[in-house]
Amino acid sequence: MFLKTLDDTLVKSLVADAVTAPSMHNAQPWRFSYTRHSRTFMLSADLERAMPHADPTTRGLHLGCGAALLNLRVAAAHAGHRTSTALLPDPHTPALLATLRLDAPHEHGDESLPGLHPAVRDRHTSRYPFTERQIPKDTRQALTEAAAREGAQLTFLTTSHRDTVLDLITHAEGYNRMDDDRDAEQHRWTHDTAAGPPVDDGIPDYAFGPRKRAGATPVRDFAGRHTAPDRAYADFEKHPQLASLSTVGDSPADWLRAGQALERVLLVATLRGLVSSFATQPVEWPDLRWILRDPVSGSGHVHMILRLGYGPQGPRTPRRPVDDVLTIKP
Repeated sequence: MFLKTLDDTLVKSLVADAVTAPSMHNAQPWRFSYTRHSRTFMLSADLERAMPHADPTTRGLHLGCGAALLNLRVAAAHAGHRTSTALLPDPHTPALLATLRLDAPHEHGDESLPGLHPAVRDRHTSRYPFTERQIPKDTRQALTEAAAREGAQLTFLTTSHRDTVLDLITHAEGYNRMDDDRDAEQHRWTHDTAAGPPVDDGIPDYAFGPRKRAGATPVRDFAGRHTAPDRAYADFEKHPQLASLSTVGDSPADWLRAGQALERVLLVATLRGLVSSFATQPVEWPDLRWILRDPVSGSGHVHMILRLGYGPQGPRTPRRPVDDVLTIKP
């Protein structure tokens, strides 16, 4: 690793890495601005990409932006620049989620961040069947430690609790289909690639993954009430390996920390040969969300259910051009 010249080309490259982060329905609800004289990025919520029905508090939006912030930190560290991050720096501007200053004096860099960079563009959500191969204990420990470094708790679900969570996912998926507004909102962010020109956001039909041949699966069915022509059927793993990501608090700052923890976990998982997908359906229903806590160890607020394992990588989903999400100022 060596220090790369901090010019506009590098700034755009850093943001290009940041926006590979996952976000709810791949809405990419972020905007970046960079001020040259202070070497500072500002990360703001793009509220036009919020989801008022499935995410009325914008908790999910904050998670996605937090994940993008972690990627930005990783990319800057890989380029040899130390960073200083402030969450929600202006209480009068809640849409301003974070600032990140490059080469801040007296800052001690996180020495583990540069090593995560190779996974930034390799990480993809996989909605395909995984194998039954178990994740080794040392890998689980590494993922748990990755979440803890960002102030969150990752807990792999025990058999009994996992079965409860799988039931909650099934119920929430059904609730979503019965809710006209939520179904329409999800449909807005899905795309039939044969019906129109390429898009740069949302979930294209080629990334839906197959339908489960029988029973339920923790993978969200983005087809919803609609059909996807020529979509295959497949047998998913019988015993999915699920983990919950939680924080002690449940404020917007906690949501941003959880998003950073989520992305750090995903990058470490990718480096260790794992693939992943999300099961956020029950997290989006307040009456179901509190039941997601582990009855033995869970004491915080669950933000995400992760499905982890070994299997095919998912396809790359589109990303908005950097020039659409970045403004550079003198």
